[in-house]
Amino acid sequence: MKKVITYGTFDLLHYGHINLLQRAKAQGDYLVVALSTDEFNSLKGKKCYFTFEQRKKMLEALRAVDLVIPETCWEQKVADVKEFHIDTFVMGDDWKGKFDFLKDYCEVVYLPRTPEISTTQIKEELKKNGAASH
Repeated sequence: MKKVITYGTFDLLHYGHINLLQRAKAQGDYLVVALSTDEFNSLKGKKCYFTFEQRKKMLEALRAVDLVIPETCWEQKVADVKEFHIDTFVMGDDWKGKFDFLKDYCEVVYLPRTPEISTTQIKEELKKNGAASH
């Protein structure tokens, strides 16, 4: 069985996320998603609309996702690859080159993002249109 891992915040789950997760799953047989915890997002200066548990529940409901684990720090990637016997690490191509150090442990693949959608764009449009924030 070929195992794949990807990392992310996955706030305001949208079809760009679904595309990325389906394409990540297509790289193997089993997809692990390391989901940023609320505490880790806070350290990164990010505030999510949905809590970690809510985001985790949404990801677990997706057919492409086999396992969701918490991402608590930048440094955990090598340990995750070893612990979960990962064959392929997948990230969006806006991170190209940033995780090449993992090539010592597994294949590293950068996939193109869905160009016309992003969580940042959704949040900006909601703010512009006066939608209530959480």
